[in-house]
Amino acid sequence: MARIAGVDLPRRKQIWVALTYIYGIGRTTALKICEQAQVIPATRTELLGDQEVVRLRQIITDNYRVEGDLRRDVSLSIKRLMDLGCYRGLRHRRGLPVRGQRTHTNARTRKGPRRQAIKKKK
Repeated sequence: MARIAGVDLPRRKQIWVALTYIYGIGRTTALKICEQAQVIPATRTELLGDQEVVRLRQIITDNYRVEGDLRRDVSLSIKRLMDLGCYRGLRHRRGLPVRGQRTHTNARTRKGPRRQAIKKKK
């Protein structure tokens, strides 16, 4: 099993798809990494040789910010916005959509499930 950047890649998937399991690597980046490492993107992860895995690992660690480092950078950026007190920071702090989406309806992903209005008995 190939282990890159602290992530066990799925065995039966093509390597370009398996690389997307690493936080910070999407489809386009995965294909670029395969090209740089001279690995055929359609190769299954379980069929990769040790040298190919080493080349992939080397390219990812040298050229890309992934997993823990990237997560830390993102959280620090959000924290910086919140500390500044700018509009985007306030939206993060309140758990509302940050990028201009409407909130009158929708926005349930950010706001969470609806709260039922409490009906009083007379």
